Amino acid sequence: MASRFLYSSSSFVHTLNFDVKCGLTISSALARPSVLYISRVNDKFRGVSSKHLPWNAVSPRAFMPSSISTEAFRESKVSKEYGSEQIQVLEGLDPVRKRPGMYIGSTGFRGLHHLVYEILDNSIDEAQAGFASKVDVVLLADNSVSITDNGRGIPTDLHPATRKSSLETVLTVLHAGGKFGGSSSGYSVSGGLHGVGLSVVNALSEKLEVTVWRDGKEYKQKYSHGRPLTKLISRELPADSKDLQGTCIHFLPDKEVFTTTIEFDYNTISGRIRELAFLNPEVKITLKKEDADHDKRLYSEYIYAGGLNEYVKWLNADKKPLHDVVGFKKEADGISINVALQWCSDSYSDTVLGYANSIRTVDGGTHIDGVKASLTRILNNLGKKSKVIKDKEINLSGEHVREGLTCVISIKVPNPEFEGQTKTRLGNPEVRRVVDYAIQEYLTEYLELHPDVLDAILSKSLNALKAAQAAKRARELVRQKSVLKSSSLPGKLADCSATDPEESEIFIVEGDSAGGSAKQGRDRRFQAVLPLRGKILNIERKDEAAMYKNEEIQNLILALGLGVKGEEFKKDSLRYHRIIILTDADVDGAHIRTLLLTFFFRYQRALFDAGCIYVGVPPLYKVERGKHAYYCYDDAELKELQRSFPANASYNIQRFKGLGEMMPLQLWETTLDPTTRLLKQLRVEDAAEANFVFSSLMGARVDTRKELIQNSASIVNVNQLDI
Repeated sequence: MASRFLYSSSSFVHTLNFDVKCGLTISSALARPSVLYISRVNDKFRGVSSKHLPWNAVSPRAFMPSSISTEAFRESKVSKEYGSEQIQVLEGLDPVRKRPGMYIGSTGFRGLHHLVYEILDNSIDEAQAGFASKVDVVLLADNSVSITDNGRGIPTDLHPATRKSSLETVLTVLHAGGKFGGSSSGYSVSGGLHGVGLSVVNALSEKLEVTVWRDGKEYKQKYSHGRPLTKLISRELPADSKDLQGTCIHFLPDKEVFTTTIEFDYNTISGRIRELAFLNPEVKITLKKEDADHDKRLYSEYIYAGGLNEYVKWLNADKKPLHDVVGFKKEADGISINVALQWCSDSYSDTVLGYANSIRTVDGGTHIDGVKASLTRILNNLGKKSKVIKDKEINLSGEHVREGLTCVISIKVPNPEFEGQTKTRLGNPEVRRVVDYAIQEYLTEYLELHPDVLDAILSKSLNALKAAQAAKRARELVRQKSVLKSSSLPGKLADCSATDPEESEIFIVEGDSAGGSAKQGRDRRFQAVLPLRGKILNIERKDEAAMYKNEEIQNLILALGLGVKGEEFKKDSLRYHRIIILTDADVDGAHIRTLLLTFFFRYQRALFDAGCIYVGVPPLYKVERGKHAYYCYDDAELKELQRSFPANASYNIQRFKGLGEMMPLQLWETTLDPTTRLLKQLRVEDAAEANFVFSSLMGARVDTRKELIQNSASIVNVNQLDI
């Protein structure tokens, strides 16, 4: 499994290819967008760079828990004065440049791409209002972005309040826009609510040029760092273009604001565009990447007439559906509801995606709550009515009902209540009631008319209940065994002495050989080590009962304090807040890493959201020259090191394949020491995309995997294959 990841440090950020192999290394330039992002973690107490770490540069082994930061020891030179002179007033767009993270979430990879989404969402709002049918996104060779739609065009006449053109007003004034609702609003439904999206992009751009076609004229104006460089100029359009209308925003992000390299990822943006195309079947969206190298130019068109039904089919392309996609649209109390759902026989988890006004609500909200409550009640009621559930005391829980379910709900609300500018959760209380009632009304009628579909879903749910009961018995058996052994922790776990999870970390390593080196090389005061015996169970193909019976899975659950699958995640219950996967740099190591990621994603996805999952990076090469030894973490570092040597230099290169090849002190200095090591933190950026990738590459459908490999064969770098 190959993905595109974010690799960042305090001083620089760039994207890299991180291969999680399933027997074959596949280049990250796949047609599918990235789903997981990895941030380079320097730890709060990182002191020296790990780059080309010389063997003789020995750092002291001191206990350095994460709660202790070197900054705490620095003298703070804050003025003791506090008067009117210390009260700052930020005007115009200065607040955005002062605290960009408040408006776009971060100044890294995600924040950079959020700029594109802000402008893209404005174009989609025009489409939702019925005025645009086409959106063109172009990633230019200079790393700028151009987004053009054929909507009404931003108004250009004089605004009565600001005495500037309306165009300049929305570009330079926070909370200025046409989406605040009411009779004076330009949109009945929109994703933009705060009137800050376009002005934020302008504030965080080194250059921005806006072009508007409206009323038979073309208007242009240029900006820099949020301030206009030119006046608004206009010209008459030729007679054959008089009907042209729309808006084009062309911007180059400010490299002084972002901690990452200004480079947009085609696959990441295409993932968001695909979502919008599914949600808005009447719109055609194109994405083009320009490059000086003709072979690197890319172009895609997205238009899905089937809407959400097609979206669910796409998500379940690698699975075995129990029935055709069930979808419907309904409008009630001014709220438009669009739902599509399908159960699959070979899936043991659920995927429920929610959108409000085409904005993905990553953290759910009242519309998702309405879906879950309604489905649970409907299936319990119909199950008992049809006598499929014969015991009146049996009640299917939401988790059992949703096993194998893929559901997408898109609602359009006139006045949505989002949490924050990044809009991750919907809060409108009235939405839950409307969604609950709409699904109950439609789905009850559908299932009564299609009893075969009802029977298949209920059978799946009852099997989930039986598996959960078997899993419960297996868990109890594990607990009883643990009590008899007078310890609830696995025997191979080398625990740390620290009791505060915030200060503790655990390395999950491959085999006893690597485990022995890690146990000897670690700082036992805050570092624990758990060796795995071979490859763990692929839980993508197993139910809960089989999962809980697996000894290695039991050891992971007990050692980490993960609790029971499906229960509400509590970070405080974890025994370690840094769970570090540390495997060998070969095919088997990559496969084990993939199996572990699959387990964490399916068993407790919230671990990624809480920032608890990391990948440790041991060096790939040891270079000995004279009395000195250097460690390089990738081929690029090795080449850079070789270039630094004299032309006639004599040196020896050793390629590490297993952690067991390293002496404990070497392992500490290169991989375990918080002041020199390289960690990568994993977070799930797109749950739907992640779900698709895990089910495609780890599921039972061989044909899907084969097709992915065949389609990617032409872009694989053969020299990087580890066979």
